[in-house]
Amino acid sequence: MSGEIYSDDVITLDDGGLTLSKYYFPLGSAKRIEYADIKGVAVETMNWATGKGRVWGATDPRFWLPLDKRRHKKSTLLVFGVGKRVKPCVTPDDPDRVLELLRERVPVA
Repeated sequence: MSGEIYSDDVITLDDGGLTLSKYYFPLGSAKRIEYADIKGVAVETMNWATGKGRVWGATDPRFWLPLDKRRHKKSTLLVFGVGKRVKPCVTPDDPDRVLELLRERVPVA
């Protein structure tokens, strides 16, 4: 990881890509995604059907949410298209800042 440009408890962005903290269940290891591997980022409003009440994982097998004990207080979900069946998702503390930084590096819907 080089040149950290944003970091909170669930996501870190640096010059080359992003890291989702506590991604894999049950060990809580991180998932690294290079910007070049991101085909697009969708922005969705969080609600109880899209994971607002989930601490880790997802009810829909097409999406995966890393551990975030404060997700129930958040309203914006970022969904990363990485060309695979399961799409990593995240609820950053400052989604506007993360989106601003991502717009400079990957396609954002």
